[in-house]
Amino acid sequence: MVLTVRTISPDRHVLFNASQPSVSFLQTPAWGQVKSEWRNESLGWFDEQDRLVGAGLVLYRQLPKVKKYLAYLPEGPTIDWDAEDIGVWLRPLAEHVKAAGAFGVRVGAPVVVRRWGPDTIKAAIADERIPRLSEALPDEVNHTHTHLRDSMRQLGWRPPDEEEGFAAGQPRFVFQLPTAGRTPEELLAGMNQLWRRNIKKAAKLGVTVRQGERDDLARFHPLYVETAERDHFTPRPLSYFETMWDALRAEDPDRIRLYLAEHEGDLVAATTWVRVGGHAWYSYGASSTAKREVRGSNAVQWQMIQDAVAAGCTVYDLRGITEGLEADDPHLGLIQFKVGTGGEAVEYLGEWDLPLNALLYKAFDVYMKRRG
Repeated sequence: MVLTVRTISPDRHVLFNASQPSVSFLQTPAWGQVKSEWRNESLGWFDEQDRLVGAGLVLYRQLPKVKKYLAYLPEGPTIDWDAEDIGVWLRPLAEHVKAAGAFGVRVGAPVVVRRWGPDTIKAAIADERIPRLSEALPDEVNHTHTHLRDSMRQLGWRPPDEEEGFAAGQPRFVFQLPTAGRTPEELLAGMNQLWRRNIKKAAKLGVTVRQGERDDLARFHPLYVETAERDHFTPRPLSYFETMWDALRAEDPDRIRLYLAEHEGDLVAATTWVRVGGHAWYSYGASSTAKREVRGSNAVQWQMIQDAVAAGCTVYDLRGITEGLEADDPHLGLIQFKVGTGGEAVEYLGEWDLPLNALLYKAFDVYMKRRG
């Protein structure tokens, strides 16, 4: 099989994505509009009959003072990752972006490697001999990934330096709640006792959850900044969320939603929800330090999960987690919060780089690490 890669229109890219069972929202043309600091391009893979058989969103980040770029396809491209020869798909991608001025290309292979169920995760947290999730025996292993990993290495691809947390780009470990064929009642029964009690408590105390409009982003943002200060991360400006809302809604009126949890007129929690086909993501969240006892965070998550089921989603994705399971790990609470939903931890093959110009690739790597 011989494939060619060329630029396609955003409209054609949207139609291709709509024909797929699952595509990351980071691989939609709309996401290219959100990441305005990067140049973006929609690419198509065409077979010998000139049929569109794959697609991807490329973001080009320029090297300072030089018109050379890192070509980045977050959580993509959408191609046949199970192909016997992955080079058939990746070689024309490398040739295309090199001709466009790229000194390197990074892809995020959306291939599941391992899964850990809630009971396995809780047992691992309780076992002092298991400091990291990757050291716990998984409940499911995708053995075909070994061939893919070996093939990519032979083609010159390599994982970027693995660092703690989320510094290396998109997280390799995420937490997902499978929803296919399950009713809200079944999902609620699958949650742990604390989650069920908190959902019930929020309802009893009068917490209400509603969908907001664009103007409500101005209410969401101060709560988000408060959360950033409490949890020690750098918040994005309000303009970022407004751009995200406008771009995603322009592509699909139901691509993004804003949820507001209120108690006696006070905003106690707020989240953004993104959906592409049968996959829904919890993308950003905020909660107030005051009135934490009314459990607005649980209430808003429960509403989003129910709405994901109503929308026909097969997966509700709570996004990234880190690996650390030790009692003093600062991110352990995040895993414990998410595992209470009854979902599973999922490891993807993750991000891989192909340097096209070794010297410029190294210079860019140093630059990005200095930026922090």
